[in-house]
Amino acid sequence: MKIMIVEDDIAIRDEVAEALRRWGFETVVVQQFDAVLTSYIQENPHLVLMDINLPAFDGFYWCRQIREVSKVPILFLSSRNTPMDMVMSMNMGGDDFIQKPFYTDVLVAKINALLRRTYSYMETASSVIAHNGVVLNLKDGDMACGDQKSELTRNEFKILSILLQNQGAIVSREQMMRGLWEDESFVDDNTLTVNITRLRKKLAELGRDDFIVTKKGQGYLIP
Repeated sequence: MKIMIVEDDIAIRDEVAEALRRWGFETVVVQQFDAVLTSYIQENPHLVLMDINLPAFDGFYWCRQIREVSKVPILFLSSRNTPMDMVMSMNMGGDDFIQKPFYTDVLVAKINALLRRTYSYMETASSVIAHNGVVLNLKDGDMACGDQKSELTRNEFKILSILLQNQGAIVSREQMMRGLWEDESFVDDNTLTVNITRLRKKLAELGRDDFIVTKKGQGYLIP
């Protein structure tokens, strides 16, 4: 399991990371506090440890941003100790709160409890696929770019999903149609063309005009 640590106090961050590694967790620490969401999407961790007081934007802001694309468990770490801070943490989408200073054994116990509750009943697969600013939400079936969202039809979602999962490789029209209908007897070339066109239009509305590239005679590519 991978834990992402969003903590600007280097001593606390390193102590927590070392403790988690001793317990067998993979850790990733955020270095750029103005791009926490980007780090989350790139790393796709199983749980996020989030400080409240951070440079640029606070932990509540980044919790809301992550909640736009994921239901990953988020555990707040903070020296704040008022009931309102704890209530705000939960209202912003956090799953638990632990006050500094804390015993690392207590922190690890809370992490293990959150992971058990979350992943005993859910697939551990990623809930989003992201590339070049476009985020495809696999659970809700929509896509987003920055603050803008676009609803996708079933076929549009599957087309974008197939292309993103094969990012950097050409996907032929035959492969695409097999993925869409999971049975070549239902192949309809015109329907595929219509769906590709509609998907491109929605991407253009999000500012991604050339997100899908056509390779003449070969298929489609997301570079």
